[in-house]
Amino acid sequence: MMSAPIKLVVGLGNPGREYERTRHNAGFWWLDALARELGTTFGKESKFHGDVAKAGSVWLLKPSTFMNRSGQSVGALAKFYQIEPEEILVAHDEMDLPPGGVKMKIGGAAGSNGIKDIVGHLGTRDFWRLRLGIGHPRELAGKLGGSMDRPEVVDYVLHRPDAADARAIEDAMKRALDVWPAMANGDMEAAMLRLHTKDAPAKAKSGEKPETRPSTKPNAASNDISEKKEPK
Repeated sequence: MMSAPIKLVVGLGNPGREYERTRHNAGFWWLDALARELGTTFGKESKFHGDVAKAGSVWLLKPSTFMNRSGQSVGALAKFYQIEPEEILVAHDEMDLPPGGVKMKIGGAAGSNGIKDIVGHLGTRDFWRLRLGIGHPRELAGKLGGSMDRPEVVDYVLHRPDAADARAIEDAMKRALDVWPAMANGDMEAAMLRLHTKDAPAKAKSGEKPETRPSTKPNAASNDISEKKEPK
């Protein structure tokens, strides 16, 4: 059964160079990669409290409000362009999935504060979510001898992933890019089937050259901000 085509794709994260490579910004990373894939660039839009790009009929949005207030940005753009919740896809980091894990769903438990704020502004949980696994802090604690008191464990999402985890996250983001055409057309069942079947990419046609994609690594440049405190 086909769903409504996606008209708004949101990537969650925190603005500022000090946060750009942290785990919490996985949503920003994926949206930047999607923008490169679609050949579009972001520009600041103060009325939508974020950076906005457009590719065809699809809007891309990176809230600049900090994670906890993401709904202010999403709600403003969705209301202005009369975009329904089921036409929205929100990409965000997910501690309940390991690095390299990626799942898509509609509705469900709110999870992070960013998602909760979007639910509050839209008045519903019935929007699509692309959950990019970053692992849980207890796994890092295990690597550090079991201590949950280390700063890098306490503020897990605000630290960079190690090299192995970063490679796994990048691989998951590439797999999510592969199913974007299905998402855009509203064929969510096909997108989820491919995305949730690990190590089962579509086979290339005979004689077809392998497809190359832009890097999904986070941009080196980011917007500076004066506010430093991140409400987790």
